[in-house]
Amino acid sequence: MQLRIPGPTPLPDEILKAMARQMINHRGPEFAEMIHEATDILKEMFQTEGDVLILTGSGTGGMEAAVVNTLSPGDKVLCLANGAFGERFADIAEQFGAEVSRLRFEWGQAVEPAAVRQALSKDSGIKAVMVTQNETSTGLTNDLASISAVVKEFDKLLLVDAISGLGAIDLPTDAWGCDVVVTGSQKGWMAPPGLAMVSVNARGWQANAEAKIPRYYWDFAKAKKLLDEKGQTPWTPGITAIYALSAALRLMKREGLSNIIARHARVGDRAREGVKSLGLSLFADENYASNTVTAIKVPDGLDAKRLLSILREEHDTVLAGGQQKLDGKIFRIGHLGYVTEDDIDAVIKALRIALPQVGFKG
Repeated sequence: MQLRIPGPTPLPDEILKAMARQMINHRGPEFAEMIHEATDILKEMFQTEGDVLILTGSGTGGMEAAVVNTLSPGDKVLCLANGAFGERFADIAEQFGAEVSRLRFEWGQAVEPAAVRQALSKDSGIKAVMVTQNETSTGLTNDLASISAVVKEFDKLLLVDAISGLGAIDLPTDAWGCDVVVTGSQKGWMAPPGLAMVSVNARGWQANAEAKIPRYYWDFAKAKKLLDEKGQTPWTPGITAIYALSAALRLMKREGLSNIIARHARVGDRAREGVKSLGLSLFADENYASNTVTAIKVPDGLDAKRLLSILREEHDTVLAGGQQKLDGKIFRIGHLGYVTEDDIDAVIKALRIALPQVGFKG
């Protein structure tokens, strides 16, 4: 089965075997050694000297954790939204009482740094800016380097959803001044769902000390204290998922971050060129096309759900449909984590056969 959705992603055999291990004491020395090793490698992958915390929960849980650990009710927040996950970040902040302004861009178009500068110039009371590095719903990677530079011009806190980008697309956390960065295990990390990994720098900890939103399970300070003092987590962790993440991180360290980023760039290019060779059109602005997920416009008159069904049932190839207002208008190929050019070639081959079955003439 070719599972080519933007997560969960396929797992290498080495990681599947790691998940079959017997349980261990999460308050014991074996777990402490494992979580410290995983955290050290994660710091390399985040490109940070700050803290990295492994939380048991989904990527969305990590986004909520970023909000409740840095903000107070009534804080002004600028959310840069150009897709479903940018909107979700804003929704979470609003749910906890932040005063959110949404700077919206057309889905499939990148966040414009000049517009961010203009918005920050108009309201000096904004405390934090929230942005999605890689918008999974549209197959687009925002220019986070330029966006972060603008945010730092105005000395604002920067919260980054890097769930479908980090571990596959370059994100030098410290160099770009990202104060809190969130990612999820089931994306570029070749691990199953169930873990959120979050980096927090000195400015992030300062915000944490001042934040007034109630928190219990997601408390960064508790997580850091237990990790530093005992090599533990405050609450029972997803041990099997941590087994998998630990094995995946060793594989990633062996491959090397620069090689991982280059591989995803090659695979992303292969996906885009393959899609265009079929006579299909990309949805996102190609100047900002993602190297982890490719979104394809559904041609007029073509039934996207039938196409995906044929691919799944007749070609053992599972792709993703569109989300929210893009349902039925796009379909998506995920290519992150455990993926090579050969995997993409197989997807394009399946599409070449399946498309005529739903009336596409190219």
